[in-house]
Amino acid sequence: MNYRRLVLAGILGLLAYALWASPEFKQIAAGVAIFLSGMLSLENGFRQFTGGFLEKVLRRTTDTVPKSLGFGVLSTAIMQSSSLVSVITISFLSAGLLPLITGIGIIFGANLGTTTGAWLFATVGMKMSLSAFALPMLVFGVVLSFQRSGALKAGGAVLAGLGFLFLGIDFMKEGFESYQSAVDLREYAMTGLAGLLVYTALGILATVVMQSSHATLALTLAGLATNQITYENALALAIGANIGTTVTALIGGLGANIAGKRLAGAHLLFNVTTAVIALVLIEPLRWSVDSLSALMSMPDDDYTVKLAMFHTLFNCLGVAVMLPLISQMSRALERWMPERAEEAAAQPRYLNPAAMDSPDSANAAVRREVWHLFDQAFIILAHGLHLHREQIRNCDDLEVMINNSRERIDIDIDLVYRQRVKRLYNAILDFISGRMTRASPASSTESLYRLQHAAAEMVEAIKHVKHLRKNLTTYMAADNAAIRKEYNDLRLRVAMVLRETHRFYEGRFDDPSTAILELDEIAVSARVDRESMVARVTKLLGAKRIDSAMATSLLNDSAYASETVDAILTGTRELLTAMDVEAARTTEALSVSDEGQAEVSI
Repeated sequence: MNYRRLVLAGILGLLAYALWASPEFKQIAAGVAIFLSGMLSLENGFRQFTGGFLEKVLRRTTDTVPKSLGFGVLSTAIMQSSSLVSVITISFLSAGLLPLITGIGIIFGANLGTTTGAWLFATVGMKMSLSAFALPMLVFGVVLSFQRSGALKAGGAVLAGLGFLFLGIDFMKEGFESYQSAVDLREYAMTGLAGLLVYTALGILATVVMQSSHATLALTLAGLATNQITYENALALAIGANIGTTVTALIGGLGANIAGKRLAGAHLLFNVTTAVIALVLIEPLRWSVDSLSALMSMPDDDYTVKLAMFHTLFNCLGVAVMLPLISQMSRALERWMPERAEEAAAQPRYLNPAAMDSPDSANAAVRREVWHLFDQAFIILAHGLHLHREQIRNCDDLEVMINNSRERIDIDIDLVYRQRVKRLYNAILDFISGRMTRASPASSTESLYRLQHAAAEMVEAIKHVKHLRKNLTTYMAADNAAIRKEYNDLRLRVAMVLRETHRFYEGRFDDPSTAILELDEIAVSARVDRESMVARVTKLLGAKRIDSAMATSLLNDSAYASETVDAILTGTRELLTAMDVEAARTTEALSVSDEGQAEVSI
């Protein structure tokens, strides 16, 4: 930490000296700072303004690779931020809402979409002064930012962002023009292979420092427009900017799960491959740019537009080369970065900072993590009943199997709970708490509350089975056939509910509303079984088939079994209703009321 602080202090000291020593550098640096502020404001504005719209479009229009490619191009062209599109894509991929191949397609498209920024800067920003447009945008943007309406605030942030972008470009142009009278930066130009490699490295460094390929391109275009950077060196800077922009995706991938890391790797692989192609074919690409410029009757010395054309050409070439290999890339990344099986069960799979960036991805991540918790709880509940999970899920005649099985399964429920469930439960609570501090639609917030309740109910189910297991372990193998049969019936009751609710795991149902009604039917059946228990115990006790100690244990354990069933059904119901809150409310109003279910405190 001290080393980092010393490095930061050194960098700030050098920057302060450069700003004091060179008015021209101060002008350019101020332009870059204003431009980056505009990018941040623009991203924040679009992030607020979408209100989940962008995420819904992403989820509905990216079911094929061509659609995902188109989404990447269009969204990046509109928002002028490939970083925002990349972060949202990583968050959806981390939450399990998108397959890896779709995410790669979006990243390919985002690289094409970012070329529109170069065209905007080259054709408008470098041909005229944008201050006349920037200042009114800033005024209206600031005024709108103080409004109460979320849409107006977001619109204000977008307007202010555009104003800062335009103002930053003007500052950079003026700074480079000032340099013409002080020093000629073209004296530092380099030609040949050495110049190509050095300026590509400078483009990477500039983009890594500024965290924006748009800023690097704007800076390059400003230097090119004022004849402070040669056309040859500008081409290398543009190639370097393409490589440097992968750093944003890599940083986003660090906070993501294995799926997000794979996408960040795909981004790096694509951009590096595209850059290598551009470096190898730079002369044919320059010839192509010159030929297209001649066909379009463009002046030979309009290097800013030529740079934008070159940037577009090599990105298109990269997509043309890599798109046919997208399936192989996806499989290779899954092979190179496998999910470690020993950690998959105990650690959260979907909860990560990347998934918290939007309400939709956050809710999807929590929902999938609660399913993960349910799956781990299933194992504990099954073993707590001295049954195997596969027996409950796949046995043709569960009742016969349970009555004939006296196998005891050793399990320390408290230990396994801490290892498999408690960590997931704590992670879910922490994630929901963190998401609640951010602005979200009311339906999204209610969905998170339902998911939190669902997780809590499964924890309660484990606690009840732990109490049930104490006498169950003794009586399920007792010589007394009557008490053995009753305890096997308790096992069967819980196992049947586990089997029925397992059908809903991982979303294996056509419609949440239909699934909720099915749960009501299961609850009614479970309640009838519970009510008949008291009568059976009384009859067995009267016939001297069981003694009073057995009867007391059986009644107490029947209550534990009933509470386990209630917790499983309530948790599953809450998880299903969280998928579509509005539909759930309608279904709940029409569904059969299960008044017999006990309220379990969390």
